[in-house]
Amino acid sequence: MDDPPAWIAEFSVTPRAFRQQLDAIVGSGRTPVTVSALVDHLTGSAPLPVRPVVITFDDGFADLPGPTAELLAERSIVSTAYLTTGAITPGRTSLLPPAPMMTLSQVPLLEQYGMEIGTHTITHAQLDTLKAAELRRELREPKDVLEDVLGHEVAHLAYPHGYNSRGVRRAAFREGYASAVAVRHALSSQTDEMYRIARLIVRRTHTVADVEGWMEGRGARVAPFRDALPTVGWRWYRRARATVKGPRFAG
Repeated sequence: MDDPPAWIAEFSVTPRAFRQQLDAIVGSGRTPVTVSALVDHLTGSAPLPVRPVVITFDDGFADLPGPTAELLAERSIVSTAYLTTGAITPGRTSLLPPAPMMTLSQVPLLEQYGMEIGTHTITHAQLDTLKAAELRRELREPKDVLEDVLGHEVAHLAYPHGYNSRGVRRAAFREGYASAVAVRHALSSQTDEMYRIARLIVRRTHTVADVEGWMEGRGARVAPFRDALPTVGWRWYRRARATVKGPRFAG
């Protein structure tokens, strides 16, 4: 968007910048693949092309089944979209602040454009702060909802804000997910962890040169790696805050 809501502006790009970034990916000679293809490779089920790249989208903003999907399709770029079902289902709510969102009825259209569909929970909760029953619901319900709409299995999850823990990763496995992506601000690798696959966040301040560097494997560390002490400390702080104040958007 040219004029995104303030709360999401940092994590949005202009239409012009998006086109330039997609052209940089195409120009890099990399082959876009879905998360499913990456997971098949990590499990030894299928090989990847020599220079793969995975492009993902979170939440389900209104541009996704429109200009975003169209620009991807024009360049034959496949991707994976993780949808927050509470935010896109009429009559339901989520923790996401107000923004233009797509609707649940548009989900099949994303597949027609070549997007793979994954879940991003019901409410966009910080999963590593939830009690066991709440965690199960946040993982199970969106999977059921999207599978009902699409008529086939939905096997991949994105943790809201990238927040996860060993218990959250185990729960994702128990609920039938084949993979889960985190953030980690890092490049993925041949030895990445199936239930916290690393991703890079594209911010509004990133340039085409940044994208070109990532396509060459530069500009970020490579996963897997241990959580840093500040990450662990931040998790405990958020858990304590959630106990006192209840569920909230992390900001």
